[in-house]
Amino acid sequence: MKRIRVEPISTWLERRRKGPAYPAVVAGGLVYLSGLPPFDPDTGDVRQLPFERQAEIVLEQMKRCVEAAGSSLSEVIKCNVYCTPDPAHFAAFNKVYDRYFQDEAPARIFVHVPSWPGPFDVEIDCVALAGHG
Repeated sequence: MKRIRVEPISTWLERRRKGPAYPAVVAGGLVYLSGLPPFDPDTGDVRQLPFERQAEIVLEQMKRCVEAAGSSLSEVIKCNVYCTPDPAHFAAFNKVYDRYFQDEAPARIFVHVPSWPGPFDVEIDCVALAGHG
């Protein structure tokens, strides 16, 4: 098993918890990505943003982490999307998601969660094939 630091995301995570943070783990030919809040790309803060912007940030972070592990979005095989329960979020998320997975989208689940310990509405974790790109 190989744990992957992804900057600046690992540093942003470490601000919030003790110890090193590895948002990607490679094991058994697969890349496993932790779910991440929509960190502001300029500051690393988590702040309330329009939902579509949160979705873009989370998907950009996912892309960065998968690539840091030597893979790519085209190798993602499963996504788990966790979102606060606003009926408008599903359609808005799909619009953004479709820009990142234009040809063949991975298997996906979209689950409502009551809230997060911060001012955000969406988080995604995923599994991808390792060593592809």
